[in-house]
Order: sequence, then structure tokens, then C-alpha cells
Amino acid sequence: MPLPSRVTLGDGTTAAPPARRPPRVRKRDPNWRRPARRRVLAIRDRLRELYGQPVNEPHGHPIAELVRTVLSQNTNDRNRDVAYARLRERFPTWEEVRDAPTEAVEAAIRPGGLSATKAPRIQEILGRLGDHPDLDWLAEAPREQALEFLTDLPGVGRKTAACVLIFAFGRPEIPVDVHVHRVGGRLGLFRPEAPFEEAHDEMLAITPPEDAYELHINLIRHGRAICRPTPRCGECALRRMCPYFKQSQTNMLRRQG
Repeated sequence: MPLPSRVTLGDGTTAAPPARRPPRVRKRDPNWRRPARRRVLAIRDRLRELYGQPVNEPHGHPIAELVRTVLSQNTNDRNRDVAYARLRERFPTWEEVRDAPTEAVEAAIRPGGLSATKAPRIQEILGRLGDHPDLDWLAEAPREQALEFLTDLPGVGRKTAACVLIFAFGRPEIPVDVHVHRVGGRLGLFRPEAPFEEAHDEMLAITPPEDAYELHINLIRHGRAICRPTPRCGECALRRMCPYFKQSQTNMLRRQG
């Protein structure tokens, strides 16, 4: 799907995210051979057959995305959504969240877990965003500047920063969570032992920008449905193109021999 040319922000104004492709990143392991473009597209197409072609609809609310992603840490989507809804019901503006007693914020987000850690973190983040918290400028900022600013905020790593850029503005990023890391490593999209930071770089290097959202969502879906920590390889429609499956079959034959 084509990338959005303009995004409507929370105040009703529009912004034009940079259209250029993310810069190519040097491989951290010079011996690693990146998969060919046709292989990446074949994986994309097979996942599309299984899970459809999700369409990104950037919502234009970067602070909301940032807070939701912080709330999502070490919990599931349902608990995150309950915590976020309670927070916004109790404190309708970000200034109110920032200036409230930490104990009150903690009580509001308790369903999301780790509230004693997340509440002061959210307030500290909001305190870094000015008198009237604003992140709309990230929509048109150079990519490296946007990532550097976001990852400099307390408790914000590469995945959280990527979530803000792709879900709020439609900018091509692939947040690498545990599902993307597990499935991508098994499929050989990056080194299986690659740390998360490297996996982010590798996914961006091999994925066409217009496919970033689709591949992110469908790798997660596949990780939840089939390619679990204990994989269900016998049910997997990607096993013929999966190095992990081929190696597991080889290992099984060796044990039997």
C-alpha cells in the first residue's frame, strides 16, 4: 500500500511526512547475507494470503501513541487499553496527567500492571514535552532527529519510538516486538541471534517502505497463531521457505540416524 502523503494531526491540521526511504544501515555482522528482495516479497505475499493485507490508518496523536506504548510494556493489549481509558477518563488533558499526584496516575493505570514504574515514567516524559505537551513536529522531522528525540525520553526504546512514527504518522518503521523478533529470526530476515536494535535496522534495510506496516502486523499475527515460542511447524504455510524448519528437520534426522 502507498505511504500517506499527508496525515491529519490531533488539532485538525495536516502534515506531510518525509517520503524518502530510510537510510541504508551498514550490517553489524559483515558475514551476514541479507535476504534478496524477492524472498522478502515472497514472505510478504504468503503472509498476506494467510492474514490479509492490513491497511495503516495513521491517527495523528503521537503523545497518545507514546503513552499507550509505555502502558503496553509487560502486559497484554486488553489491560493496556483498560489502563489507557481509565487514565484519559480521570485526566482529560496531558497537562493534567503531568501535574497530577503520581499516586493518582498510578491508581488510574493500575490495570496495566507495573503502575508504580509506569506512572512516574509517563509524567517524566510529559514533563519533557514543554508547557503544552506536543509531539506533532515529529510528523515532518528528519527520521534520525525524530528517533534520537524519542529514544532520549525516559523508558523509550527503539520499538516504542517506531510505534509512534508508524502508527501516529504512517512513517515507514517496523517495531520489533517479541513476535517479530522470533518469527523474523526463524525466517532468516535477520540473524537469529541478532539483538533487537540490529533487528530493527535489518528489517528496515530489506523491507520496501510501503510494506512496513503490513509486514509488521502480519509477522505479529503469525507469531501469535503459529510461530509461537514452541512453534507449530506442521501447520505452517511458510515452512518450505523457513531456515528454522529446515534445520529442525535436519537435526531430527540426525538424532534418528
